[in-house]
Amino acid sequence: MIAWLKKFARSRCVALLEEEVARARAEVTRQRAEVAQERAENNRLRAENRALVNSLLGTAGFPPVDFPEAPKPQPLPRLRKRSWHQIQAWREARSVAQAFRPEDSSPGSAGATEEEKTLTPEGVSYSHP
Repeated sequence: MIAWLKKFARSRCVALLEEEVARARAEVTRQRAEVAQERAENNRLRAENRALVNSLLGTAGFPPVDFPEAPKPQPLPRLRKRSWHQIQAWREARSVAQAFRPEDSSPGSAGATEEEKTLTPEGVSYSHP
């Protein structure tokens, strides 16, 4: 009886949203299982390739090669947001650099060396000498 009241009290919109979330979770679960299967298949194929290479080397009279393990996937570092005072400092440094180099004031000019270029949130700028 309580379950029926809860179901009756829910609006149609909430029910549709909950169904959509449930479908999305099921899809993510399916995709994770698929990725796990592909990783297992890749590991099996790597082991098979190592065995074949060592077999060929053994046939040619060379000692077997010890292959290093595949690198483990590392999580990406979180991208840091820059504060307004840092962005302002970059802009001031760029304007000072442009004051010293009026002929190279455009960011894409070919006259600057790679050491002079630095990355900023706005793109490539030049550091002052």
